[in-house]
Amino acid sequence: MLFRSADSLCRLPVSFTMLALASSAPLSLVVQRAMPATARLATPRMAEFVETDAAVLDRYMNLPHPGQVQAEYLWIDAKGEVRSKCRTVDAKKASLDQLPSWNYDGSSCDQAPGEDSEVIIKPRAVYKDPFRPGDNILVLTDTYTPAGEALPTNTRTAATERFAGREDEVPWFGIEQEYTLFNLDKVTPLGWPQGGFPGAQGPYYCGAGADRSFGRSISEAHYKACLYAGIAISGTNAEVMPGQWEYQVGPCVGIAAADELMVSRYILQRVCEDFGVYCTFDPKPIDGDWNGAGCHTNFSTEKMRKAGGRAAIDTAIRQLGARHSAHIAAYGEGNERRLTGKHETADMNTFSYGVANRGCSIRIPRSVEADGCGYLEDRRPSSNMDPYVVTSMIFETIAEGNEELDIQESSVALA
Repeated sequence: MLFRSADSLCRLPVSFTMLALASSAPLSLVVQRAMPATARLATPRMAEFVETDAAVLDRYMNLPHPGQVQAEYLWIDAKGEVRSKCRTVDAKKASLDQLPSWNYDGSSCDQAPGEDSEVIIKPRAVYKDPFRPGDNILVLTDTYTPAGEALPTNTRTAATERFAGREDEVPWFGIEQEYTLFNLDKVTPLGWPQGGFPGAQGPYYCGAGADRSFGRSISEAHYKACLYAGIAISGTNAEVMPGQWEYQVGPCVGIAAADELMVSRYILQRVCEDFGVYCTFDPKPIDGDWNGAGCHTNFSTEKMRKAGGRAAIDTAIRQLGARHSAHIAAYGEGNERRLTGKHETADMNTFSYGVANRGCSIRIPRSVEADGCGYLEDRRPSSNMDPYVVTSMIFETIAEGNEELDIQESSVALA
C-alpha cells in the first residue's frame, strides 16, 4: 500500500491527477514519481476519523417505520471478532422463535472458499438495539455450512453440548472483560503522549481526573448501551494501565454468559466507532512495566453457593490445577506475554491458588473465606479469550469430577 491514509489519493494535486490520466505507466509508478520520497517510504496507517453531523443523522434515525423492525444479525468470524449486517423483519416475527436463518459471504470472513462461500447463520439470542432505539433488535447467531454442520469456528455449538444434561448444577459465570483504548494510529494508547510514556502506574486504577482518566466517556456510553440492550452488565472501572478499562458481565447461567459477553464486545466496538477510538483486546498491548489485559472468569455451581460450599470450591480448584496445561492452551492467544508472574498474574507454567491473592492462578475472594461458600475466580484467561471455550471448559473440568492436583493454597492469613 503506497498511501499514508485512505483519502491520500483525493488530496493529491491536480497536476498529479492529470499525469496519472495521461501516463501509460502503471498507477503505482506514477504515484512513486509524483510523491515525495518521504511519502513513498511511509508505513500504512488507518484512515483518519471521518466525523459526521449527528444532528443530520438523527433526522433519518428518528423516522418511524411502523410494523417493521430492523434486525442487526451478529456472527463471529474466523478471528473471533463480531461482524454484522441488517435486515428488515415483520414486527410480529421479531422474536427468537420466528426470526429466519440468513447467510453471509464466508470467503470474506476466512470461513469458506470463494467457490462455495455461503455460510448459514441461525438466531440464538435477541437483544434490544442501542444504536437504533425503539423496537429494533440485535440478533446473535452461530454459523453453519449449507449442509447444517457447525463451522470449525462455531465454538458455541460445542459449548452448548458441554453444558447440556447438567442443568441441575446451575453454573453461574461472572466475566471481567478488560480492554485498551488507542488513538487510530493503533500505536498510542488513549491519553498517552505521542511517542512517549505517561507517569508510572499507580494513580490510574479507579482514578478520577483529566490527568489520569482517559476514555471514561467510552466506558459510560458502553455501560448505558449494554443496560439498554438487556446485557447483564454489572459494573465498570478504570484499570491499572492508563487508557485501559474493565467491565463485568454476570452473573449469567451457562451459555448465556458467553452470549452476553460477545454481544457486549460488539457494542463496545460500535461505541468506539462513534468516538473514533481504536479498541483492542490484546492481552499485552504495551511491552514493559505495564499491566496486561485479562478476562478473569468467576464461576460457581449451586453446591458451591450453599452453606459449606467452600469444600466444593477447593475440590474444583484442585481439579482445574490437574488440567492446568490444557486450560492455558485454550485461554487466549498471546497470553504468554501477560502471564509472567508480574503485574498481578501467576506464571503460566505454574498453578497456584489462594485467598485474596491476585498473584495466583485462582483467587478465592475474602468474602468466600468468611462465608464458607460462594465462588472462585480463574485469573488465567486473556482479554481476547473465546468465552464459549473458557466457560464450558471450566464447567466440564469440574462437573466431570476429574483428577485433583495435590496442592496447598498460597494465602496470607489475616492478623
